[in-house]
This record gives sequence, C-alpha cells and structure tokens, in this order.
Amino acid sequence: MKALLIDDHPLILSALQAVIQGMGGHVSVAGACSAATARTTLAADADFDLVLLDLQLGDADGFDLLAELRAAYPALPIVVVSASDRSGDVIRAIDLGAMGFVPKRASNETLYEALHTVMSGGIYVPPMTIDFDRAPGPAAARAHTPVPERTPAAAYAPPRPQATRDGALPQRPLASLGLTPRQTDVLGLLLQGQPNKLIARELNLSVETVKDHVAAVLRSLNVNSRTQAVLAVSQMPQHGAFQAWREARHG
Repeated sequence: MKALLIDDHPLILSALQAVIQGMGGHVSVAGACSAATARTTLAADADFDLVLLDLQLGDADGFDLLAELRAAYPALPIVVVSASDRSGDVIRAIDLGAMGFVPKRASNETLYEALHTVMSGGIYVPPMTIDFDRAPGPAAARAHTPVPERTPAAAYAPPRPQATRDGALPQRPLASLGLTPRQTDVLGLLLQGQPNKLIARELNLSVETVKDHVAAVLRSLNVNSRTQAVLAVSQMPQHGAFQAWREARHG
C-alpha cells in the first residue's frame, strides 16, 4: 500500500507515518505538510492507494482540498484524520466524498480498522450522536421525495422515532433490511461513493433502474439521502463484513 499523509503539524505527521508503517506488509508512506506540497506530490506521482487528510491546514481549507482532490482523483480513497469529531464535520466530509473519518484522539487499533475498511471498499465513520431536534417530519412523508446524488450535510438528521434514549444512531443489523440481491449490489457501490451513472455501467442497468434501486435502499434504511445511507450503514452491526459478503456472493 502506498499512502500520502497531509498534515501541517510535523509531530503528528511523523506519528501517523509510524502508525501506518506499523501495519506491516509492503507499506510506503509519503508526507505532505501543506496543500501545495500535496498537490505537487500527486501531480508528480498519482500512483497512491490512499490519502489521509487533516482538515486544519495552514495554506488551505481542508474541506476545499478534499473536494478538489476528489474531483481530480476520483478513484483515490481519502480518509479524513481530524482533531474534530463533531458530527457536522463527519457528515460534511462524507458528503464531499471522503471514504472515512477518524478523530485524532482515536486509538491506533481504530485507525487500523478504519484503513482496513476503506481499503476493502467500505466507508468508515466513528460512532456519532446526532441532534434529533433538527429532524424533519416522519419518514413516510419523505418516501416520495426525489433522491439527489448529493445532499448538503446540514440536511442530515435521522427521523426522531428511531432515536435511542441517548440520541445515538440506531443499531439495526444489515440482514434486517430485507434488500434484494440487486439492491445489495447497488448499496455496495453506493457505499463506495459511486454516482448513479457508474453504478448503472457496473451492473449493466439503466440509470432509471438504478435510481429506483437507490430509492428502495434509502426507504429500507429510513433515510432520505445517499450521505445518510452511508452514515446509517456505517453504524450498523456486521458493517465490516458487508463488503466481504458481497464479494463472496459474486465469487
């Protein structure tokens, strides 16, 4: 694995490099202490398997750089490693195309888990508590709402009836969703951040059929956007086994 770490704090950059190299195997790590250095590094050598990005950079806004890198290198997974663990920052990062979000206070084991999940084709977010006071109306009222490719982060709020007593996201097992095999395929690609056109090409379906499957998946999850779906699945038991199960089904 070849990883690029982007962080403007030398001590944190060195610590992250040591942690990543400690994963074993063939791991190559490069560091960039600024957005400008990251741009230069990727322009000279785009053959990276993973980018770890801090949101607080001296020469650029981390969210802006995330959007820029996702547009320039759409196949390159980006994991945000941030001092912030605010749910709003997590949601915004995922909405902009990050494949993972790891708070800097997380343990090395959590970072390993996150990177393994992302490199296996999944999306990792930390357990979060959401402000349900901002929740929209009942899910039934949203069932026929058009599904956008991307929904602004501020729109995310799971429906109040499903909140647990402590406000955490509900812990439903994936098996309880009752998805068809094709809907499961669509969900797997959705979790990789694929837009409808690429999902259609991958599964040899029409874009309209993909939209129907995406809408069915969102209804099963009781959410109303792709970003919400990613966050909901990431909080579910058995999420880590989802990609392996999906791949085995096609093996």
